[in-house]
Amino acid sequence: MDLYTSGVRATAGSLRAAVGPETVALRHAWTEEGVVAGPAANGAQVLNLSVALCVLNDTYREAERLGITIDGVAVEADGGFDEDWKSTGISYDVTIDSPAPVEDQARLAAVVDEVAEIPRVLRAGARVVRRG
Repeated sequence: MDLYTSGVRATAGSLRAAVGPETVALRHAWTEEGVVAGPAANGAQVLNLSVALCVLNDTYREAERLGITIDGVAVEADGGFDEDWKSTGISYDVTIDSPAPVEDQARLAAVVDEVAEIPRVLRAGARVVRRG
């Protein structure tokens, strides 16, 4: 059972949200105006935001590689935690604004889900140790 949730959103291009009190604007290699992301008020949100930003970035990268034009991307990620602060998992949704056929957009989303580095690391399990 999820006792704590930490939903976040990363947006760019034509789907870029306005900067607000709980969001930040970040420079982005694939868009001139950058990305709006947030909230990032605690570590759980930052963890989920790392997934959202990675998926957003890789959507632009893979679209270019596949020759698919995209005008905007929005990624919403959420994850829950139980009473012992163990993750109950992270899920995300991607919205792509593109003139490309729906089939091409679906193929792009599938490729991104395979190659996005942060989701891959989390799926494999990451060891975290204190060094000092």
